[in-house]
Amino acid sequence: PEQDRERFLAFLGKARDLLHAHGLVLHAALAPKTRRDQPGLLYAAHDYAAIGAIVDSVLLMTYEWGYAYGAPMAVAPLPQVREVAEYAVTEIPPWKLQLGIPNYGYDWPLPHAPHRRARVVGNQEAVTLASRVGAVIHYDEQAQAPTFRYHQDGQEHQVWFEDARSIQAKLRLAQELDLAGVGYWSLMRPFAQNWALMSQLVRVRRGEGTL
Repeated sequence: PEQDRERFLAFLGKARDLLHAHGLVLHAALAPKTRRDQPGLLYAAHDYAAIGAIVDSVLLMTYEWGYAYGAPMAVAPLPQVREVAEYAVTEIPPWKLQLGIPNYGYDWPLPHAPHRRARVVGNQEAVTLASRVGAVIHYDEQAQAPTFRYHQDGQEHQVWFEDARSIQAKLRLAQELDLAGVGYWSLMRPFAQNWALMSQLVRVRRGEGTL
């Protein structure tokens, strides 16, 4: 909450000192802000500049524009991701920043209603689903993300997810802004094409927590 902003900063400072004394680092995940005075429960207490000055590294949670109870849209549309990242580098040194990348998508029942929850799908699972139901996957050039619609048991669905193209767009953004690297949420779901792409484009420094 906004009223806990200063206490949160004090907590981070104490945590950093304790962790550093044991040879460890402090990493913070921050809500995706686009301006300093952005209101809202997720944003008001996240002072990018103050937190960035305390912690060793930051993950920008640049995902969940498309979310379980929201309207169907890309989970991490590139224009919105770019806006957050471009703001972040004005408040936090780029070498401390990691761009958040979602390793998942959502399957929304249509028409959308706020009380109807979308189902989480893995990125490989989405491709398998599209093949099974005979759906055509389209790549949205604005969002830089793949999507498709299908019908099942009389219900229309829309799926948004990530593929090699959408991941490449995000990696290029991280490289363009000279960020420390990227971070994934979450790693439990298979995504073979992502790791094949990463192995071609990125040198992984094992054990350092950045790419």
